[in-house]
Amino acid sequence: MKVRKPRTKKEYQKYYDLRWRILRKPWNQPKGSEKDDLEGQSIHLMACKKGKLLGVGRVHFNSLKEAQIRYMAVEEGLQGKGVGTIILKGLEKSAKEKGANHIILNARESAVGFYKKQGYRIVRNASTLFRVIPHYKMRKEL
Repeated sequence: MKVRKPRTKKEYQKYYDLRWRILRKPWNQPKGSEKDDLEGQSIHLMACKKGKLLGVGRVHFNSLKEAQIRYMAVEEGLQGKGVGTIILKGLEKSAKEKGANHIILNARESAVGFYKKQGYRIVRNASTLFRVIPHYKMRKEL
């Protein structure tokens, strides 16, 4: 498995399609809702194996020292197989290299255990996405 930045228009299309299919489509959210205003300022990573996209993730900076991870998504049937971990480690490394001393994220309730295993701690409750998906603000010192 290889983790790298998307390079071509086609790779970005597949990257955003995976984000939408995993994070938005199940809640009847429209195409385009998988993006926000920080896409151009963010570091995007994707995990691939033999040309197949397995997972994606993004990190951006909220300040000089605080980075935020968003839009982590792993292809159906591949959760729990290390794909998310390798993407997360790549995002953390990129953020640290650019000067971050900590990372925050808003984890879906179903992902809290995954992030705890990676050294994140719950800071507080966060928003409820689409009125049905509780989130928790989490933080990790780098």
